[in-house]
Amino acid sequence: MSRRPILIAVVAILLVAAGGGGYLLRDRLGRGAAAPAPGSPQAATGLALAEALQLGFVDVAQHVRPAVVHLGTIQRAKSRRGPNLPQGNDDPFFRDFFNQFFGSEGPDSRSEFRRPGLGSGVIIDKRGLVLTNFHVVKGADEILIRLSDKREYRGQILGTDPKTDLALVKFQPDHELTVASMGNSDALRVGEWAIAIGNPFGLDQTVTVGVISATGRSDVGIATYENFIQTDASINPGNSGGPLVNLKGEVIGVNTAIVAAGQGIGFAIPINMVKRVVDQLVDKGKVVRGWLGVALQPLSPDLAQSLGLAGTNGAVVGSTITGSPAAQAGLQQGDVIVAYDSTPVDDYRHVQRLVAETRVGKSVTLQIVRKKQKMDVAVTIAEVPDETARRPGPPPKP
Repeated sequence: MSRRPILIAVVAILLVAAGGGGYLLRDRLGRGAAAPAPGSPQAATGLALAEALQLGFVDVAQHVRPAVVHLGTIQRAKSRRGPNLPQGNDDPFFRDFFNQFFGSEGPDSRSEFRRPGLGSGVIIDKRGLVLTNFHVVKGADEILIRLSDKREYRGQILGTDPKTDLALVKFQPDHELTVASMGNSDALRVGEWAIAIGNPFGLDQTVTVGVISATGRSDVGIATYENFIQTDASINPGNSGGPLVNLKGEVIGVNTAIVAAGQGIGFAIPINMVKRVVDQLVDKGKVVRGWLGVALQPLSPDLAQSLGLAGTNGAVVGSTITGSPAAQAGLQQGDVIVAYDSTPVDDYRHVQRLVAETRVGKSVTLQIVRKKQKMDVAVTIAEVPDETARRPGPPPKP
């Protein structure tokens, strides 16, 4: 057995012991008892707990950091033509003044402007596959991948998915790579430890620690399909694309954004969502999603009350697209979707994610409320068509 699982087990045992000791200590303090003296068994237990927890963080960092890479990008663009030096003006002082602002040759429409960018990534396959954010490599003409041992490689984009802000980059390794292991983001609980690793502001291999602050965050305005993990582990510009890991050293998310107006509010894409996207990018070079062909709206408290619903969990059908699965199944404007294949619906974004993750061609059952009556509607999920083919038809009559 490796040292890491043993450390995790020791930390867990000590946490339980410290938890029990904490209750006893609180009880004693409540009765005016003195704090444990230095060298006492209670103090020794606390010190052992702190050292074991610290060693756990160190071990995770040493295990995962070799799989984290620095992504440098270059985007080439033509510079705009500026004013030229007036003809016939040979005054050396004037020429020097002009060159300070526009260069020795003056502006030239043929000159090239190189816009650099930086981000992070994590190696997920020994063949040289690197997972990162789409916005890190968007528009990049050159990609430079720098490993933790400072080796550098040219990378190329293997596939992207702007709707989840994910991208897959490939490089040709010349030695054995350290590959990150994937965790299970569906099993995350608020309050668990979270460790972010990346290159904030270009500072390579930075490790920050926090907790899982929330899960299932949407309406953040970053991507089409949002189901973010919120963490207070410090995430800064340059961390994008780097891994969020747990105390087992497993990747549980991909760091993607921060709230600029707040401190300690960062977001990561859950690794289970990432797995589905990566599998399709590797196999097909693109992501194929399910499509219902319906415009959805939030369920307001007033509408929920008028329909006799206890809460606002659900999604309101605003309109359907002509010829879509929703139209063919007979969904109507004003229907409220409350369950999707036996899964209770939280809101309209939840329905969007469920549909997108459904296999094309699968038949699912929607539980809807229409005119205060619950009913089941069977619908066959189709593939998302080209944007040009998606034209909403007139709302059907109730």
